[in-house]
Amino acid sequence: MTIMDSLMENRQLAVYASHGPASRGRLIDEGDDAASKGAPGARTPYQRDRDRVLHSSAFRRLKHKTQVFVYHEGDYFRTRLTHSIEVAQIARSMARSLGLNDDLAEAVALAHDLGHTPFGHAGEDALSRCMADYGGFDHNEQTIRVLTTLEHRYGGFDGLNLTYETLEGVIKHNGPIIDPAALSPVIADLDARFDMRLHSYASAEAQLANLADDIAYLSHDFDDALRAKLFTIDDIAGLPQVGTAIADIEKTFGPIEQGRMTHELVRRLISVFVEDLLACSTVNLTALNAKTPDDIRDAGKPIIAFTPQMATDLEALRNFLFQNMWRHYKVNRMTSKAKRVVTDLFKLFMSETNTLPSEWQHSSQGAIDDIPEQDKARIIADYIASMTDRYAILEHERLFDLGPILR
Repeated sequence: MTIMDSLMENRQLAVYASHGPASRGRLIDEGDDAASKGAPGARTPYQRDRDRVLHSSAFRRLKHKTQVFVYHEGDYFRTRLTHSIEVAQIARSMARSLGLNDDLAEAVALAHDLGHTPFGHAGEDALSRCMADYGGFDHNEQTIRVLTTLEHRYGGFDGLNLTYETLEGVIKHNGPIIDPAALSPVIADLDARFDMRLHSYASAEAQLANLADDIAYLSHDFDDALRAKLFTIDDIAGLPQVGTAIADIEKTFGPIEQGRMTHELVRRLISVFVEDLLACSTVNLTALNAKTPDDIRDAGKPIIAFTPQMATDLEALRNFLFQNMWRHYKVNRMTSKAKRVVTDLFKLFMSETNTLPSEWQHSSQGAIDDIPEQDKARIIADYIASMTDRYAILEHERLFDLGPILR
């Protein structure tokens, strides 16, 4: 770590923020980047993490992975890529307001969805059922596989070799892992090599990135659903926070077109969620009197949080979206198709491994037909999870339609 790195990392950061010079490092020690030695403006460890995520194959593929609507249903609707960028923007801004390390918050936010299957949660549900007898499937665990194993970009290691703090933020996206029965092999293996302190909470930056995810999708899903005409402004006028925002828009601007109304609504929802989180988290940080990042980890509860009332309001919005968007019959119809695509592909590849692309027919253990059934299933799950929506659809057509195979 150069003097310039240290100066960059200590810029207006709180004592309980994650400082790059104090990072627990990477699983494989690479030393300082050659370009950073003594160079003004050198990248910090968390900036390098962020950049590695941005340049990864898995991140690029998020462009054509479903958030709620499959890619061919409209160019406007959000994808996993646009969602991840929006989460990163919210996380970065809030981190700066709290004196936290915005580079780490951004890196965790950008990485958090890399393990998603095609077709969003529908694809994950289908793949999870297919893998029920082979160790299961979870997109958070798959993200760790991407970050530590599946990305093949660097000469000296598999994965991206990210810092402890970024990996911790992804692993503890939903909080500490206390139940040993909930520990997946991939996380158990990483913990054995890197001691991820699974029983503790993640850094303040990671906690913030997790809640930025909630803010982003709960706000932006209203945008997508209104534009898809799954419900109307009148249908949501009685919802907590939403109704207040709509009344304020109408008072400020009078009657305005639907597109402007929707955008103004999303802006106000994000603002009220962010303001509540910043205010509550500031109170929590003051009460804790944290002096180090580990004081946050060992607090025994989340320190970055919404007020109880806002948490209740957010749950009400989540329940509304579950019933009126995520389980809308139009979405269910595409979900049904998506599940069949994933299930068909998995069953075929398991029974006829010679239909897999050549590079997926071999592993470090040998030919795919010569390895244990559970390992074979995991390779096939890795292949399917890596697909974009359109690639999965095309692959299904190639394998199940009686047409030309060279497509």
